[in-house]
Amino acid sequence: MLNTTDLQKEILKLKKEKCVCILAHAYMTHDIIEIADYVGDSFGLSKQAKEAPEKTIIMCGVRFMAETVKILSPEKTIILSHPEAGCPMAEQLEVDELKRLKKDLPNATVIAYVNTTAALKCECDMCVTSASAVELVKNLENDEILFIPDPNLGSFVKKAVPNKKYHFINGGCPVHMGISYEDVAYAKSKHPNAKLLIHPECKKEVTACADYVGSTTGIMGFVKNSEENEFIIGTENSIVEHLKFEYPDKKFYPLSKKCVCSDMKLTTLVDVYNCLLGIGGEEILLDADTLKGARKCIDNMLK
Repeated sequence: MLNTTDLQKEILKLKKEKCVCILAHAYMTHDIIEIADYVGDSFGLSKQAKEAPEKTIIMCGVRFMAETVKILSPEKTIILSHPEAGCPMAEQLEVDELKRLKKDLPNATVIAYVNTTAALKCECDMCVTSASAVELVKNLENDEILFIPDPNLGSFVKKAVPNKKYHFINGGCPVHMGISYEDVAYAKSKHPNAKLLIHPECKKEVTACADYVGSTTGIMGFVKNSEENEFIIGTENSIVEHLKFEYPDKKFYPLSKKCVCSDMKLTTLVDVYNCLLGIGGEEILLDADTLKGARKCIDNMLK
């Protein structure tokens, strides 16, 4: 029987022997974070994978993240650590429905949040991340935008760039949307001196209360550069854990105990170990048309 430390040591040995790069999204548990080569948000990890010398990549995250890695590194073998790890927000819009929306809005530039499937990206003009969305929309020549799939991030962009016409779909991240204004009021009453840091996938009445609104990477960067000592974290609760490890002299509180992504929590250390043994995970395979179509959407963002 292996304990956590033994398993981590075995994983580190195997990934070196087999020349495998392990990516871990920041919402992974800390035992996985400790054995990863790179930790970060979804698009940042895909760029790290592209630059990594290893030809085999294990993505500890969800399916759309592994697809994005494959889109940017089609020549590499990309393994999703848990085949059932999906993203309800990325999967809530069907391609046929998007095609109908485009037909109804022929003059709109279609912008896809990176949290979308590869198939949806093929139907979009440009991709954005939570960190880049405001700046990219601000610089967009067209004044009419169809923003998919997250209306909460879309509303955050609309508030920052109000001089454009926006169209949204009904949906969003069920984890972040579960955070309520009542959660904010309760957390602030318990920790009145704490800075409130919120992810833009939260509802607008929640982000309106924040001292800072930004991506997961942005939230962690805010803490790093802040002289404050107390923070309420309004995103997936793994971030609270990671920040406690990184800054033990500071205090961190979850905005809501319900803010837990069950899809992210599917991946375990044993799953990563089995991937390295060749008996676990799922290789991500995308056809040539999907790779080309989705890559165009991402390239337009990078330009």
